[in-house]
Amino acid sequence: MARPPSDAEFTEFVHASWPALYRTAYLMLGDRASAEDLVQTALAKTYASWRKVRDLGAARAYARTTLVNTASSWFRKKGWRNEQPTDTFQERGYDEDPSLRPALMQALAQLPPRQRAVVVLRFYDDLSVADTAHALGCAEGTVKSQTSDALATLRQLLGEAVIPLETGARHD
Repeated sequence: MARPPSDAEFTEFVHASWPALYRTAYLMLGDRASAEDLVQTALAKTYASWRKVRDLGAARAYARTTLVNTASSWFRKKGWRNEQPTDTFQERGYDEDPSLRPALMQALAQLPPRQRAVVVLRFYDDLSVADTAHALGCAEGTVKSQTSDALATLRQLLGEAVIPLETGARHD
């Protein structure tokens, strides 16, 4: 691409990439409003660098990496999920109705943020170990160990019938 992409091309990019970015954000955060905030933030950061884009084909990967890096920075902030606005005050012993959310989402919510991000990127976005490591800014060995630990936890929570010992995960 000889010229920087236009604002109209960014608008097209946002419309085309929003659903996938939102699904990834939702799976990583487990909350619709937070996922929307994360996607908006990632797209704003992507737009700030939009004039530097030379290959529109790489823009989606750039936006996903920006989304993951932004989420990682949120995870590092103390108390990033301690306060969530609600319309009503909930008692501490409140249990969410299991019919409102699938068991998998509940199990994912119990994973530490890094393990959750690894599971989402590896098994939902179908990234390789190398691509996941690149997106998270860590070593491939870290991705493998985080994946292993996360799957062990998910097996405990959901049972081996849902998460079999042989997941068929790629180790490339």
